[in-house]
Amino acid sequence: MEYITNVESAFEIIAEPNRRAILSLLTLSEQSVGEIERQLRMTQPTVSKHLRVLREAGFVESTVDAQRRLYRLKPGPLQQVDAWLAQFRQFWSVHIDALERHLDRMEQSETKESTSTKKKIKEKTTRPKPRVKGEKK
Repeated sequence: MEYITNVESAFEIIAEPNRRAILSLLTLSEQSVGEIERQLRMTQPTVSKHLRVLREAGFVESTVDAQRRLYRLKPGPLQQVDAWLAQFRQFWSVHIDALERHLDRMEQSETKESTSTKKKIKEKTTRPKPRVKGEKK
């Protein structure tokens, strides 16, 4: 039951678009509050508020580097979300594989139709050579 509560809590936290944007940014590298502000065009109080929530939930951690605090991802809560989603991957895989096969068939069909259409167009647009006087048929 605790696992389910943790996953629900994780989903509540990542449901907020600004927090997802911050998490996405932190996948690239650790960032300071100022860097996050500039890149996401958020105010400092907004960034700080979301970072506090993410830190308290265990999604991020910070270290002090001279005068600035750097934030980086912590994989724990994201691994819990991933583990919960794992039960659905088989469902997705089956449907995604079926979609891929369908798209491949459509592409093959379109290629065949395109080749056939090009042949027909070529046949229609090919004109007989004009006859030269005195030439036999």
